Amino acid sequence: MRTRGLGRVYQPKYRDRKTGEKKLSPTWWIAYSFRGTKHRECSWSNKRQDAVRLLKKRLGEIGRGRFAGALLERTTFDELERIITDDYDANRRRTKGRMLTALAALRQHFGLTLARDINFDNLNAYIADRLQEGIAPATVRYDLSVLRRAFRLAERSGKAICPPFPSIRVNNTRTGFFEEDQFRAVLQHLPEDIKPIVTFAYYTGWRIRSEVLPMEWRQVDLSAGTVRLEPGTTKNDEGRTFPFAILPELAEVLLEQRRRTYEVQAKTDKLIPWVFHRNGDPIKGFRKAWDKACKAAGVPDMIPHDFRRTAVRNLERAGVSRSAAMKLTGHKTESVYRRYAIVSEADLAEGVKKLAALQERTGKARAKQALNRGEEESTIFPNCAEFGAGARTRTGTPLSEQGILSPWRLPFRHSGMESADEQGDCARKRTGRRIPKRRKACKQGLGRRPAVIRIERCGADGISAWPVDPEASRKPCRGSRTPAARR
Repeated sequence: MRTRGLGRVYQPKYRDRKTGEKKLSPTWWIAYSFRGTKHRECSWSNKRQDAVRLLKKRLGEIGRGRFAGALLERTTFDELERIITDDYDANRRRTKGRMLTALAALRQHFGLTLARDINFDNLNAYIADRLQEGIAPATVRYDLSVLRRAFRLAERSGKAICPPFPSIRVNNTRTGFFEEDQFRAVLQHLPEDIKPIVTFAYYTGWRIRSEVLPMEWRQVDLSAGTVRLEPGTTKNDEGRTFPFAILPELAEVLLEQRRRTYEVQAKTDKLIPWVFHRNGDPIKGFRKAWDKACKAAGVPDMIPHDFRRTAVRNLERAGVSRSAAMKLTGHKTESVYRRYAIVSEADLAEGVKKLAALQERTGKARAKQALNRGEEESTIFPNCAEFGAGARTRTGTPLSEQGILSPWRLPFRHSGMESADEQGDCARKRTGRRIPKRRKACKQGLGRRPAVIRIERCGADGISAWPVDPEASRKPCRGSRTPAARR
């Protein structure tokens, strides 16, 4: 008995046109329902098992909520190309030209392929072929991103399922930036109509092709000394303002460009809206002039976009806050800004110099502190110039062996009240100070409880110390290791 709701497989019947006899088709079909709509699909096979397998596949797609039906099987690369082109037109993306270039490369490899047949292996083969042709890895990665975008859009409309895309490693991070002398050298070899563009990009760090060259006079306020970019005209669609009046050279460049614009307008009798122009015509690019000037200046590998990195580094050197610098240069995320904040070897050397200066100041401070401490000790103990682990008693025994840990702790070894020189140790204390003894002295072999002594005098021959409680020194110390103490 057939279960309802799980579809069926069948061979359709048809009538022969010549004989009029009803016949059974050799090809198996499947039938199923989705959201109240009946769907019939050919399995393109004469085997019933292939039709059953296709039916299970469609039921599984319905269960996962990713049902596309036969429409998914018939989607071609041309359909993917049409979908992503319409998306770029609808959103008015400025990079449509670059996208079409990527589609042209993809069409050579996948032009006759169905969307369902584009899988991980085919994409890896595309990467290998493009790299073998000498194409840069970054270009290949952009091509794959365009194709992935097309698949995502087709998946939303139920025409394709996006396959897994391989990743390609790209290491094209540039580290170029201009020093002041390099910038001046390149500027000298540029044509007169290109010099204002380069100077403006050097100070502002704005993108030359998309932000500087299309700039018009309506965006420049000479009275307020600001130049602005309207929202929607930048790469991140955010507006931007740069106060150029504070920089004398940049203000002079814009004023001179305004004067030249007036002269050209008077000669040609036409309105010139662009800030940077060539005899009234907008400047689209200056690649040849740039390459020639860089070779003449001795920096052939530099590109105009290096001015953006240079501006970020100059702002960092000037101590401008990161939030303000990102607003001036137009960086939306801090990660990209940090990528542009390049540190040169001169900056590293300057950092090491600051570290050396800190070490020198720290050493001087420590030396001064030690000197002050020595003067203080010599003031308290004028007859003892040094006191430490290496100091000795009048008998030549080191103080550390006597258990003296600091000037305020004196062990006293009592043996019948002999002379003060034999009982006391050389210490630097004032007369009359009472000093308690530590038990550690007994553990070092003194054998008696340390007594509390009183300093009677401090002369040139040392300190005379007398016990306050002589009987206390005769009592065995707890934990003493001498035989007398154990008895």
